[in-house]
Amino acid sequence: MYKTLIDFNSLLNQLDNNNLVIFDVRYDLMNKSAGREEYSLSHIPGAIYVDLGLDLSRKPSTNRSRHPLPQTETMNKLFSELGINSNKQVIIYDNVFGAFAARLWWMLNHMQHKRVAVLDGGWQQWINLQGPTCSKIEKPKESKFNNAAMNDSVVCIERVRNFDLIIDSREPSRYRGDSEPIDKKAGHIPNAINRFWKNNLNNSGLFKEQNILVEEFEELFGETSSENAVFYCGSGVTACHNLLAAVHAGFNLPRLYAGSWSEWCATSGKEIAVSN
Repeated sequence: MYKTLIDFNSLLNQLDNNNLVIFDVRYDLMNKSAGREEYSLSHIPGAIYVDLGLDLSRKPSTNRSRHPLPQTETMNKLFSELGINSNKQVIIYDNVFGAFAARLWWMLNHMQHKRVAVLDGGWQQWINLQGPTCSKIEKPKESKFNNAAMNDSVVCIERVRNFDLIIDSREPSRYRGDSEPIDKKAGHIPNAINRFWKNNLNNSGLFKEQNILVEEFEELFGETSSENAVFYCGSGVTACHNLLAAVHAGFNLPRLYAGSWSEWCATSGKEIAVSN
């Protein structure tokens, strides 16, 4: 069973496994059709396309972020449509080193499906190592997925500041409030510290070795248990990359403020902090 990451060779050697289901979640925030178009041209054999904006952000939702997290009933419906059941090993990849794939990884973990992993290095690694590709548009075979969500893994806007450790996963310039290219206001949630999600990667775009991630997350969490740390980002997507890295390093799953900065900065009365 693969629960966090899977490498190129491990996936290549079991492409014909009937209990394997692969999802391609390539996406471009500036061109929302680009991922699907790229998928139609070339993808890992058997992979099914999943859209960040249309599938992983479905309504009715739990928050008012740019990519609102679907409610439990909606996620059960989605995963049934995608052909996931308790026996399926899910593999997910994208073309941004796991930034979007981690969202689906987290959603499945939140819904207590543990057989799910992200392809380390994603589409770039697959192409660089000359993995097989095809252009056949795959349609999922609907199944029955009806799981309960994990208690307290999602934090709502009213509870975020009840936690001692709040971690902003955006790039440092957005955290500091130097600039804000996407959302209404610049800055961060008061008392939040910063761990840019790309800090989980090495220079090759692969996740850092586990021992390095252990050291970094131990320093980040300090005296706080991982499950009492709350991560957020711009819209509840790239924060999941930090959650994936923490679990891969051996920590219990931290919490996610799914509404993230896009909800916080657009909500009247919420204090905003900036750093020099």
